Amino acid sequence: MAFRCNLVTVADDGTMVDFAGGHPSTEAAAEVVRALDAALGGDGVVFHPGVQYRHVMVAPAALADAECVPPHDLTGKPSVAPSGPAAARLIELHEASRAVLAASDLDANQIWLWGQGSQPVMPDFTERFGVSAGLVTAVDLVRGLGVLTGITVHDLATATGWYDTDYAGKRDLALNTLRAGTDLFVIHVEATDEAGHAGDTVEKVRALERWDSEILGPLVDGLDEMGHWRLLLLPDHATPLALRTHTPDPVPYLLVDSATDGPGGVYSEAGVADSPAVPGHELMGELLSVR
Repeated sequence: MAFRCNLVTVADDGTMVDFAGGHPSTEAAAEVVRALDAALGGDGVVFHPGVQYRHVMVAPAALADAECVPPHDLTGKPSVAPSGPAAARLIELHEASRAVLAASDLDANQIWLWGQGSQPVMPDFTERFGVSAGLVTAVDLVRGLGVLTGITVHDLATATGWYDTDYAGKRDLALNTLRAGTDLFVIHVEATDEAGHAGDTVEKVRALERWDSEILGPLVDGLDEMGHWRLLLLPDHATPLALRTHTPDPVPYLLVDSATDGPGGVYSEAGVADSPAVPGHELMGELLSVR
């Protein structure tokens, strides 16, 4: 089984200062994760580098028996240690990681283990829906969903998972892949979620504006050149600036068909507040007109 393994910054008084450990570069973080594996790995524990502050620790199944609080739920608050039968070993790893991080140049000063689980078995996307698909993301969680469902994961070196990610590069990769014959393409951008966790209004607005100017506008122009198209736009969850963490509120979605004329609804939380919620697992069928 595996844990998410964040590189985080925790103050001496136990306050979670930064769940993202100062947003280290992927290269610098990977060097530290390799050092963590050399120092703390063994007996079934293996650390694997990911992207920026997000990494993975593979561990024996017994270590899953613990309650672990996501670090982004604790920003500016006292950190909450794991609890439960396996907590002692997880806390030991948290504490032991401090010496490894202290020898690095990162702002992060320890690891934070959470989100444990085993690899799920998921249906093949093409077998389920009858279309080929690709995706681009800088987040390993989304990459993993692509791998598990047989969706082709496209690499983009300039996709960072942060405010500076390459919006235009993701758009062009989508258009070029569709032109080459792939039926569906998923573009994932993490910047709005990161801004929500940071409570950064300026960056959240900028991320939404960049979606409009660098992805949606040019994307529609490119799709028009290819003929009839459909588009589904939505977040996976809300991350309100005031709360700086995820909430279970229903999210708005936008489903567009190029063959449909006339104005549609308002794409905002307020605009759909009185609309009936649609189960998320039904939306792909709506997009592809498959039930």
